[in-house]
Amino acid sequence: MVYQWEPSTPYGPDAVVIYEGVKYKIIQPHTSEPGWEPPATPALWGRLPEEVCDGGYGQPQVQDPFRDNYNSGYQPSYQQPPAPPAQPSYGGPGLEEKQWSQVQEQQVEIAHEERKKKWWELDDDRKKQLEVGGGLLAGIAAIGAGYYAYHEHEKSEDEKKANVWALQNWLHEAEARTRQYYEQGPSGPVNWVLSEGTNIPQNAIAGGEQQGQPLFICRGFHEGSIQIGKVSPAFSKGAVIGYGHKEIELPKFEVLCGDMRALQWVPSRGRVHLERLRARPVEGGHEADGTPLFVAQAELHDSIIPGKASEKLDGAFVTFHNKEKEVDDYRVLCYNY
Repeated sequence: MVYQWEPSTPYGPDAVVIYEGVKYKIIQPHTSEPGWEPPATPALWGRLPEEVCDGGYGQPQVQDPFRDNYNSGYQPSYQQPPAPPAQPSYGGPGLEEKQWSQVQEQQVEIAHEERKKKWWELDDDRKKQLEVGGGLLAGIAAIGAGYYAYHEHEKSEDEKKANVWALQNWLHEAEARTRQYYEQGPSGPVNWVLSEGTNIPQNAIAGGEQQGQPLFICRGFHEGSIQIGKVSPAFSKGAVIGYGHKEIELPKFEVLCGDMRALQWVPSRGRVHLERLRARPVEGGHEADGTPLFVAQAELHDSIIPGKASEKLDGAFVTFHNKEKEVDDYRVLCYNY
């Protein structure tokens, strides 16, 4: 049975609700709150086609929030909910009493240059503006309420804010890259395209296979770093990266798209030595300390799995059976020129 959407209600996987006569299917499980109505939170709900809303037969399909062809344009996967007319602006009564992670609308502008700064580099007054003015809202939405509660509970408040600030700035840049990709076309042999769930963009580069299913190369933000991992439409929740010897599922991530005619897999062993590769590796991310991470693939238990390698890691790191594994011999994705 399909129920009307209600605030303060937990919604789990496969939930379908009706809001203002339109059906929506859940994308990210969460507990609803005022201001998180389905039309205002496309990161949480996908609108079902009209024929499904009219009682049509067949399996309901959520509209893909990402375009299949860059000629058709791109809409960001996350949009800020509109501010209710009665909501006070920054500094008004009531707003300062909210926890920074509970502000439901963004009321402050964030300049492009400011997004390049780390949380610790902002002055205290600006931090307060961002906290109570919803400047960290996009980061919370990108993480997802359940993910945030589980992974952030042992951090200090400043650590939480710094992590969310960095995440939402990565998300902002990822959406800009993806918008440019869909509107203007590829900018080179490889492009990183934002996605979520089990959505795989066209021209995604296959980095391996597992149990007969293709594995595509992805990356995403985690703990102040951009980690490289795997994604497949066969996965229940999409992208998986390795971090701290564990598998980590990411609700939002970027998929590597491109043309393999301009690329090659170069054998490597142990730490990456750029001079030995004799080719320029595809840089996919970085550790929290800024160390570059390169796209790699390794054979493990009859599977070929994409992952990461670097000049500091003693081998390629890939995920397998809920753990992060180190493999001595692997291949690095490099440009042909």
